[in-house]
Amino acid sequence: MAIRTFLISLLLFISSLVFSQYFYDGSGRQVARFDYNRIYNASGHQISRIDADRVYDGSGHQVGRVDGNNFFDGSGHQIGRVDGNYLYSGLGKQIGRLDGDRLYDSSGHQIGRSDGLRRMQVIIFFFYFY
Repeated sequence: MAIRTFLISLLLFISSLVFSQYFYDGSGRQVARFDYNRIYNASGHQISRIDADRVYDGSGHQVGRVDGNNFFDGSGHQIGRVDGNYLYSGLGKQIGRLDGDRLYDSSGHQIGRSDGLRRMQVIIFFFYFY
């Protein structure tokens, strides 16, 4: 029985490595790991869960909502939007840009890089956790 439990644990661990996706800061340090609809920080603590168009923090409190290309905080105030590859604040000021797997601030400095993440995952991470 102990061998069976060990093998199941090993399989779950290996599958989490295979299906996990990562986000790195501008210095190349891993800052987040995405595992299906959950986001973990570099220490392995869950910091978010994404369900459909709702974003929750690690405690399960709703911190935001996504409506198409618009992003809202937990109170319903618009915190940003996306237009093509450009990210804008809720006030309309350009605050970032996506170029492939790279994320840049408004000055053109690389602030992050994704590994295997979908575009919307990077955008959600940027607006709610970066």
